[in-house]
Amino acid sequence: MRRLDLPAVYLFGRTACSVLDRFLDRSTLFAFDLDGTLAPIVSDPDAAGISGAVREELSVLAGMAPVAIITGRSRPDALRHLAFAPRYLVGNHGAEGLSGWKAREKTFVRTAQGWQCQLDTLIPVEERRGIVVENKGSTISIHYRHAENRNKAHAIIRRAAGRLVPPPRLVRGKCVENLIPEGAPDKGAALKLLMRQAGCAKAFFAGDDETDEDVFRLNHQRILAVRVGRKNDSGARFFLRDQSEIVRLLREINRILGRT
Repeated sequence: MRRLDLPAVYLFGRTACSVLDRFLDRSTLFAFDLDGTLAPIVSDPDAAGISGAVREELSVLAGMAPVAIITGRSRPDALRHLAFAPRYLVGNHGAEGLSGWKAREKTFVRTAQGWQCQLDTLIPVEERRGIVVENKGSTISIHYRHAENRNKAHAIIRRAAGRLVPPPRLVRGKCVENLIPEGAPDKGAALKLLMRQAGCAKAFFAGDDETDEDVFRLNHQRILAVRVGRKNDSGARFFLRDQSEIVRLLREINRILGRT
């Protein structure tokens, strides 16, 4: 995690590139968020997908080091959009797909089902214009990207979420509120568990939104984290200007690993 009184560093600046050279090797776990990181954000989430160039570079990387995807999507949904099978695939912001968590996942699913039933009452049909409740199994995401008045829709969602039993952990994304059960691991916890499972002493992570801040805020000297898109109050030490630079990032990683 960076000190917030110090500016984040552009990853493709001269200083940061030398940091990559020194940090990365084939014993590193390489983890990525999906939407907004490997794939661009689109208005229709069902239309999201990674480009052929990204898929090709990920396949090369997976041949040299362990690759993990840690996403807010459910695992089956993520796999459909990836069209690529990483060694580790963790869904629902960390709440799905971790080794040893199967029994607890069932509890998270029951909690999400209960929330969905409550939301049918808490957000009546006449208030749902532009609001979509997505039950992803272990968590729920409530989208309002297509609401005519986003501020009003967001207020309706927050009010309803505040009345849910049991209360969720709320994580705001881009025109979405994510409802996560108490006790579910976040992306930071998921990454540390994957490092242990993979036997990797260090990790590289790239993400783009508030759910990824759980990784960026880790005070872990053996995790190099990069934010896609600069944000002044982010905990990430490094940043890319936008999602279009992800192919360049993957090629640089593969170039470094190809030398070792």
